Amino acid sequence: MKTNTKKYLTQGGDKFLLKNFSTTYNGHLDKATGKEELERVKAELKDYQEALYASDSHSILIIFQAMDAAGKDSAIEHVMSGLNPQGCQVYSFKTPNSEEYSHDFLWRHYKALPERGRIGIHNRSHYENVLVCKVHPEYILSENIPGFNEVKKIDKKFWKARYESIRNFEKHLVANGTVILKFFLHVSKDEQKQRFLDRIENPAKNWKFSVADLKERALWDNYSLAYEEAIRETSTADAPWYVIPADKKWYARLAISQVIKEALESLNLKYPVLPKDEADQLAAIREQLNNED
Repeated sequence: MKTNTKKYLTQGGDKFLLKNFSTTYNGHLDKATGKEELERVKAELKDYQEALYASDSHSILIIFQAMDAAGKDSAIEHVMSGLNPQGCQVYSFKTPNSEEYSHDFLWRHYKALPERGRIGIHNRSHYENVLVCKVHPEYILSENIPGFNEVKKIDKKFWKARYESIRNFEKHLVANGTVILKFFLHVSKDEQKQRFLDRIENPAKNWKFSVADLKERALWDNYSLAYEEAIRETSTADAPWYVIPADKKWYARLAISQVIKEALESLNLKYPVLPKDEADQLAAIREQLNNED
């Protein structure tokens, strides 16, 4: 079942607004059909992953960003569950530690990049440095950047430079064979509220809720503006953002899987062909094995 994944794609620019993207779109599918389609796409992803590993020419970097409770963890779990874990790596980025604060803000993310042939998944990413830090600019002071020892010095020029650093970082990765897929899971404020209530009311999910989540929810509008600006500034032709409707988790998972599949498909990956002398050697070995007593 073909879905037009371009409807989630944004090239950024001044006209980008989150309100122009639906949080509830479901592709005119019902949940049962969506789940069946996800299983079919996952089977295709497994084949593409094997070709990716064998070709050893590209790597895939998948970035997930979202408001709290948008479904990043479950999306990773359901979409990637059919892949060979030996070919995947998942990093969940938390508050930087002292060693990480002693380097530039991209250092720890560069260390976590997938090598050729592998799929890397970043649950939160270098974008936290222009999202949570944009809402809480006091966090920037922990980076000890020369000339920025007061919050009032962290101005528009600072953020412009940081967006430029991100664009250059991603441009470099793409030029060296990394395919970057950036997903913003677009959940509504009402749906976040319901998911928070579910976590509170279900003892098995209590551990997922933190009082800090409620404090950040109060800054919803600030985060929305931060996401809009980050996407405007960093959605490029080589590394665009996909805004995924996330109020229905089953549909978000399907949409994400389809985008990943199309990206792998577009690489036209080929299995390596052995040189003639090695192929002849294999033929001789096959004959030897077949002639064993």
